[in-house]
Amino acid sequence: MLKGMVETVRGENGEERKIKGRVVLMKKNVLDFNDLGASLLDRLHEFVGKTVTLHLISSLHSHSAGNKLKGNVGKGAELERWITTITSLKPEDSAYDVAFDYEEDIGIPGAFLINNSHHTEFFLKTLTLDGVPGHEHASIHFVCNSWVYPSDKYESGRVFFANKPYLPAQTPAPLVPYREEELAILRGDGTRELQEWDRVYDYAYYNDLADPDSGEDSARPVLGGSSRYPYPRRGRTGRPPTKTDPNTESRIPLLMSLNIYVPRDERFGHLKLSDFLGYGLKSIFQFLLPEFTDLCASLSNEFESFEDALQIYEGGFKLPEGPLLNSLYDNVPLELLKQILPRDDEGLFKYPMPDIIKEDKTAWRTDEEFAREMVAGMNPVVISRLQEFPPKSSLDPQLYGNQSSKINWHHIKNGVDGLTLEKALETNRLFILSHHDSLMPYLRRINSTSTKMYATRTLLFLQKDGSLRPLAIELSLPHPDGDEHGGVSQVYTPARDGVEGSIWQLAKAYVGVSDSGVHQLISHWLHTHAVMEPVVIATNRQLSVMHPIHKLLHPHFRSTMNINAFARQILINAGGILEATVFPARYAMELSSFIYKDWNFPDQALPADLLKRGMAVEDPDSPHGIRLVMEDYPYAVDGIQIWSAINTWVDSYCKLYYPSDEAVAGDDELQSWWEELREEGHGDKKDEPWWPEMQTRKDLIGSCTIIIWTASALHAALNFGQYAYGGYMPNRPTVSRRLMPEPGSEDYELLRTDPDRVFLKTITARLQTLVGVALIELLSRHSSDEVYLGQRDSPVWTGDAEAVAAFERFGRELGGVERKMVEMNGDERWKNRVGAAKLAYTLMYPTSEEGMTGRGIPNSTSI
Repeated sequence: MLKGMVETVRGENGEERKIKGRVVLMKKNVLDFNDLGASLLDRLHEFVGKTVTLHLISSLHSHSAGNKLKGNVGKGAELERWITTITSLKPEDSAYDVAFDYEEDIGIPGAFLINNSHHTEFFLKTLTLDGVPGHEHASIHFVCNSWVYPSDKYESGRVFFANKPYLPAQTPAPLVPYREEELAILRGDGTRELQEWDRVYDYAYYNDLADPDSGEDSARPVLGGSSRYPYPRRGRTGRPPTKTDPNTESRIPLLMSLNIYVPRDERFGHLKLSDFLGYGLKSIFQFLLPEFTDLCASLSNEFESFEDALQIYEGGFKLPEGPLLNSLYDNVPLELLKQILPRDDEGLFKYPMPDIIKEDKTAWRTDEEFAREMVAGMNPVVISRLQEFPPKSSLDPQLYGNQSSKINWHHIKNGVDGLTLEKALETNRLFILSHHDSLMPYLRRINSTSTKMYATRTLLFLQKDGSLRPLAIELSLPHPDGDEHGGVSQVYTPARDGVEGSIWQLAKAYVGVSDSGVHQLISHWLHTHAVMEPVVIATNRQLSVMHPIHKLLHPHFRSTMNINAFARQILINAGGILEATVFPARYAMELSSFIYKDWNFPDQALPADLLKRGMAVEDPDSPHGIRLVMEDYPYAVDGIQIWSAINTWVDSYCKLYYPSDEAVAGDDELQSWWEELREEGHGDKKDEPWWPEMQTRKDLIGSCTIIIWTASALHAALNFGQYAYGGYMPNRPTVSRRLMPEPGSEDYELLRTDPDRVFLKTITARLQTLVGVALIELLSRHSSDEVYLGQRDSPVWTGDAEAVAAFERFGRELGGVERKMVEMNGDERWKNRVGAAKLAYTLMYPTSEEGMTGRGIPNSTSI
C-alpha cells in the first residue's frame, strides 16, 4: 500500500529517493467496444516488458546536443499496474502511479518524454508531480490531452510541457530545443499522404469537393489559390489527385467519411454528439441520396396542406414505400435509425415540435414575426439601416447593368406613420434586408437547375414600439437579354386577404428561401467554420503549446477541423446534402467563394460589423463605445455584452504577458503566426490593406477577441437556433421550385381556391423537408461533453495564478450577462425578444444543458 503520492527524502535504510506522480489516461478500448484484441495485445506486451515509459526533462540543466544545449533527460519510469489500475475516476479514465528516480542533474522538470511500447494508442490526459525537490510548495501539472500512438509511429518519443506559459524569449534555455522541435513536427514537410497517427497541420485548397472521375456532373472548381475563386485554406490530407483532373484531390469512400485525415488530437471526443452525427448522416445519406433527387421532383412528394406538414411532428408519418425505405432498413443499424428518425409504437416517425409553432401554429405567417426574425432569428446578421433611397447596388454596372432598386416612395409611403422620406431616413426608421447583390451574379446559373429563385430586397419600418413592419419586397431576375441589361424586378406590398394576400405570403417565402441559403452558406459555413480553420492550423504550426496566446485560443478550436473535414466529405461536396437541400444547388460553394471576396477580418468584430451595417453609431458615452440605432435588436443587445466580456478577458490576459507594444512586436512566434495566417491561411487575401499589423497590444487584443467571438458566440447565434426556427420548413424554406404565379396561369387561379397548396408546391418538397429537418435537428444539439464559454476542460489549464483569476472574473461576468438577458426576455417592453410566436431569444445565453435547448455558447465551432 502506498503511504503517499510522493517520497522525496531518503528512507532509514538508504533507499533511493523517488519522485512519484500520477498519470491519467483513457485506453483505446473504451471507444472500441468490439476491439478486445487491442486490449489483450496491450496486456501481452506488458507481460513481455513492452511498457509505457516516461522520462522527465530538466528545465534547469542541459547537455550539448549538436550546436544546442538540450535539457537533460532523466531515467525511464514505467507506468505501474497497467492491467489493474489503482482507481477509476470517470468511466473512461484510468489512473496510474509512476515513480521517477530523483536525479540532481534534472532538478525541476519542465517537460517529459513518453514512449508507448504497446500495440495500440491511448489518450494521455495529465501527469501530476507532487513534492518535487525545490518545488515542494505546489504540484507540477502537465496537461496533455493528446493521443499517444505506439513508438514505431514516431521518429522520437512524444514530449509534453508543464503548464507554465512562456513567451519564446522567456523559455528556460534547456527547454528551447524541445519547443522548437515540437513545432517542426507539427508543421511537417508537406511531402506525403498523412496518416491517422500523424500530428501534422498544413494547408490545402478546397480541391476535394468534386469527383470528376465520375463524370462532368460531379466536377466543381477548385476554391482557393485564384482571384476568380478565392477561399480560406483547409487542412491538408496529402491524398493523390484524381485521374481526370490533376488539380482535384481524390476522395475517400463515403462509408469511410469519419476516417478522413485531421491531426489526431483534432478528432471529436468520444462522448461528443458529433460522433453520432457522423455515423448517422453517413449511413442514411449513403442510401438516401440516389432516390432523393427523383422523389423530390414528383408531385406525389408534396405536402397537401399545412395540417399535412404538421403531421411530421404531431401525428407522425411513414416514409414512402419503395427502394428508399428498403435501403434504409437494409443498411442502417436499427438503433441508429431510431435516433435519426424516431418512431412511436405504431411505426410512425416523429420529429420534435419546433419552438416556432409550439405556442401558436400560425404566428410564423404574420408580418410581425417575419420581420422580428431578422433581428432575433437564426440569421440576424444581415439586416442594415437604409441610408439612401431607393437602395442602390454595388455590382459592377459594366457587367450587370443598372441593378438599383425599383422600390419607390409610392410603394412605402402608407406604411411610415405619416413621415416624409427625408424624416424617415434622418430618424433611422428605415431598414433593409438585402440578398440582391449576393445572389444576382449567380442567379441565372442557379435557375438553370431545379431551383427557381429570385434575388430579394425587403424594406422595413421601425415602429414606435420598437418592432419592425415590412413595407415592400422586391423580387428580381436576370434580364433575359443578358446580365449587362440589368435586372427585371417586381415589387410587392403587404396585403392580408384574397389573391393579393396569398401573393404577399409567397413573396415573404422567397425572402425566407434567400435568407436561409445565405444563412447556411455564408453567415454560418463561410463566416464561422471556413474562416476559422486557417486560424486553427496557423496557431498549431507557429505557437508552441507553452505560448500564452496558444493557451488563450486553443479551447476555441475544439473539433473545428474535424467537423469541417466531415462537411467536405458529405455536406458541402458535389452532390452532397447541402446541394440537395439548399437553393443554390451545385453552385452553392462557388457562391460562397464569390462572397468571400468581400470578407474583411477587422469587420468580423461585432462593433465594426454593426457600424458597417448602420445598425449602430459611434458614441464614446455609451458603455461599449457604440450606440444601437435600433434599441430592441436582441442579437446585437445580447451580443455586445458577450463581446465586451470576451474583450475584457482577452485584454486582462494579454497584458499579463505583454507589458508594452514592443513586447508584441518582439515575439518571434507571434509574428510568424500572424504572418502565416495572413499569407498562407487566408492567402488569397494576403495583400489586403486592412490586416492588423500585429505590432501593438491593441492589434493583439482586438484580433484575439475577434477569433474567440467568431468561434464561440457568433457561431452559437447562427447554429443552435436552426431547429427552433427552421425545423418547421414553411417558416424557413430552403428551396424554391417555382417562380411567382403569373396572372392567368393555373397556379394563379389556384390562389383563389387553395392558396396553401400553391405555397407548399413552391417551397421545399416533402422528402427534402424530412432530410433537412433531420439534419438541422442534429446540428442544433449540444453534446454531453460540451465546454461552454467561460469554462475550461481542465482546472489546471495554466500554471499562472493571475491568468486563472482573470478567467474566473470572466466566468462571473458572463453569469451576470445571462441574468440580464433572462430579465429582458421577461420584460414586455421589448417586443422583439419574444414576439407573436412566443419564442424568446435565448441563443446568446452562455450556458446550456445537453441536447436541443436553443441556448448555450460552446467555446468552439464544433458542429
